[in-house]
Amino acid sequence: METLIMHPQSKDQVTALKAIAKAWKISVETSPYDPDFVAMVKKAEKRGNFTEIDPNDVWGSLKLK
Repeated sequence: METLIMHPQSKDQVTALKAIAKAWKISVETSPYDPDFVAMVKKAEKRGNFTEIDPNDVWGSLKLK
């Protein structure tokens, strides 16, 4: 199935889109993250230009121990 990404320009548009999705029984996911930030992270991930951080050993993950 194809994923659809929409970019509403106002809160009224968000409300209307959610109401339509609910009426058509379409599940909706929202993200608290800015779309530009998400795109930057995905681009870095594709390049392999990132460091995974172990939440149990942050300093060790960054090789700062």
